[in-house]
Amino acid sequence: MSTPNSNRTALITGASRGLGAAIAVELGAVGANAAVNYLSSSNAAEQLCQRIRQAGGHAHAFKADVRSEAEVIHLVDEVGDVFGDIDVLVVNATGPQPFLSIEEQTWDAYLDQLEFFVKSPLLLLKQVLPGMKKRGFGRIINVGSEVFELGNPRFANYVSAKGCSVGTYSFLGA
Repeated sequence: MSTPNSNRTALITGASRGLGAAIAVELGAVGANAAVNYLSSSNAAEQLCQRIRQAGGHAHAFKADVRSEAEVIHLVDEVGDVFGDIDVLVVNATGPQPFLSIEEQTWDAYLDQLEFFVKSPLLLLKQVLPGMKKRGFGRIINVGSEVFELGNPRFANYVSAKGCSVGTYSFLGA
């Protein structure tokens, strides 16, 4: 996001730590309203928001499980109440990623990954895309992983779900 896009609202899922936190800091630094989504790390999310505000940015923490349709609807409404419409969606949230041999893999292990990398992007897109289309502006950033290209025999559930997430966005070109 460049400076001409300042004062936009960006929702960053899984933003209380790691890559999501770094993205929120950068978006806040260029003037975006950083909507910091978290699930269980409220202290980390609040500290991140304080850091963004101390640097002159705007940030607010929003708790929501992005795998839940009801919570996603509430999240988008809550962000709207605080900052206005969401202009930028950064799909970053993820859960535990256990290394399992193929013998240890289970369907539930695959479903856990699919919930984060296929279901949550779909739920989020369904909530933010209509407003983006109506306003004629929007950016959607899906955080990928090089492991999809490289593969990993002890990470088949994660690799498969990351590959599926690419298809979630194929309709956007239509």
